[in-house]
Amino acid sequence: MQYRYIGRSGLRVSPICMGTMTFGTQVPDEKTAFAIMDRAYDAGVNFYDTAELYPVPPQGKLVGMTEEIVGRWLKTKPRESVILASKVAGAASGWFVPPIRHALTAIDRFHIERAVEGSLKRLGTDYIDLYQMHWPDTVVPIEESMEAFDRLGESGKVRYIGTSNDSAYGTMKALSVSKYEKLARFESIQNNFSLLNRRFLDELSTLAINEKISLLPYSPLGGGVLSGKYNQNPEAKGRFSDYLKSPNQRQRLMAQRFLNDKTLASTQEYIRIANEAGLHPVTLATAWSKQFDFVASTIIGATSPDQLDASLLAMELTLDDEVLRACDAVHEKILYPMG
Repeated sequence: MQYRYIGRSGLRVSPICMGTMTFGTQVPDEKTAFAIMDRAYDAGVNFYDTAELYPVPPQGKLVGMTEEIVGRWLKTKPRESVILASKVAGAASGWFVPPIRHALTAIDRFHIERAVEGSLKRLGTDYIDLYQMHWPDTVVPIEESMEAFDRLGESGKVRYIGTSNDSAYGTMKALSVSKYEKLARFESIQNNFSLLNRRFLDELSTLAINEKISLLPYSPLGGGVLSGKYNQNPEAKGRFSDYLKSPNQRQRLMAQRFLNDKTLASTQEYIRIANEAGLHPVTLATAWSKQFDFVASTIIGATSPDQLDASLLAMELTLDDEVLRACDAVHEKILYPMG
């Protein structure tokens, strides 16, 4: 196993990270969740990602359930053999109001401290290896946020910190504050990145390379679209087929971004490329998302242990130049299918 460092931290992680956001909803029973994590662990995955807000879609009555499941599983493994990541819910002043702490969340000292204490309790551990801001706060000054995150490191509750769903401006601003105020800095950024969404390459990749901050891509399968299941059956069981029928407008808009004529047309091309290369479409998509120097680990998901097989095949796979050129040609033909 070739481990990679996250940013300038001491965290050495497998090139595949096990995401857990479905544990409690799409994976309703703990036995299956344990089996999924065990399958990943036995394959050499040492990096596991969760959040106080999980499972998805977020519901007040379920918030924290995923961390509890992960915490009980964690007790079955040597703690220091697992690199554990979690997140504080982003600000309620943004695009989404999280159903936690009475829908008044902010990335300020109070909420950061409340969030980490809750996560540590649910996870049954006294430290989190990588603690991330789930999405930025447009109201609270980043100076206050970084100061609060820094205190977590000083207290020993958190080893390193990261950001998620952030922009180039927001990430660079945070890094600058950390540098000049001599505070802990973000070592990672967890953003959407896949064959269907190459936006990270437009601007953020330059920042990541030059500032040595690692991308942890989520949704390398474009929310499952790149598996090809929706090409075979538009009504296939999945998060976005459910979201398209949701009374929640935000969920419908999200589903339309992931699941539309352009993403389906692109996926059909990627399936062809995968077949010609003798690869499963899931293996192709996962391998592509982890094959950049600025990527530390690609976050995968599953609703059953068997679903992991094709993703795990990508762990030590390097796509050749011919396959990469073919993938680039699809993007040139169908630019930014997710908008």
